[in-house]
Amino acid sequence: MNKNRENRIIYSALMLLCIVGFWWFDNFYTPATYSSTSNVEKITKIPTDLLPSSTTGALVQHNHFILSYNEDYEQAEWVAYLLDRSHITGDDRRRPYFIEDPKVTTKSADWRNYKGSGYDRGHLCPAGDRRFSELAYNETFYTSNISPQQNDFNAGIWNRLEQQVRRWAKKEGPLVVITAGVLTQGLPSIGEEEVAVPRYFYKIVAKGEGGNLKIIAFLFPNREMDKSLKNFVVTVDHLEELTGIDFFQGLPEKLENNLESTVNTKAWKF
Repeated sequence: MNKNRENRIIYSALMLLCIVGFWWFDNFYTPATYSSTSNVEKITKIPTDLLPSSTTGALVQHNHFILSYNEDYEQAEWVAYLLDRSHITGDDRRRPYFIEDPKVTTKSADWRNYKGSGYDRGHLCPAGDRRFSELAYNETFYTSNISPQQNDFNAGIWNRLEQQVRRWAKKEGPLVVITAGVLTQGLPSIGEEEVAVPRYFYKIVAKGEGGNLKIIAFLFPNREMDKSLKNFVVTVDHLEELTGIDFFQGLPEKLENNLESTVNTKAWKF
């Protein structure tokens, strides 16, 4: 056999093997879970009186955040976590793969639903808020913690709000953060599992306790908005009307009603 022809055959075979390998990896490979039952890492606890209600009953507790999963929309209806000044670090972490959440009994959506969709896999609990440990960082890459976001929104005003929350945490932490997309009927969807694409995203931030508790809530359309964050402050009551979630059900009724019905930006330095 001609030497050049033999080399071409070998080269073609290697190329085909590489293509098949990349295709298999991209479509079927899933890393092992990031959680470990033998892990003794301290759990970041959230005051129970600040946790929202769950409309689905599908609560999932990870070491460093908790969520309520909504199978109908293939994402969390809320993710809640505590952010302290000690959590804000510059630790360099290797970005892991997005994988299904092993604690979601109905299975969280496969990350491949996002492929070619034109939407980012937008974090709800930001990876940047969990750089203080490898486990905490990796947990944020469960697909139960992501939602389809427009790229200019994810990299724009949503990112600016995340940075603002970190600044608040450094000066006034600990904070409790509750966030997700607004899940309503009739939303567009992506992928084989029909992951809903929220038209709006919200974030609620709380600081202090008892009579000194302060709350601020934001609501954004899922697109970039070249405006001040203050323009998107809303009442918690408004978010409850949109989502059907009771956000601070554990608070005394009088305090809850007062905090949720008013907007108080003076307590927050922008």
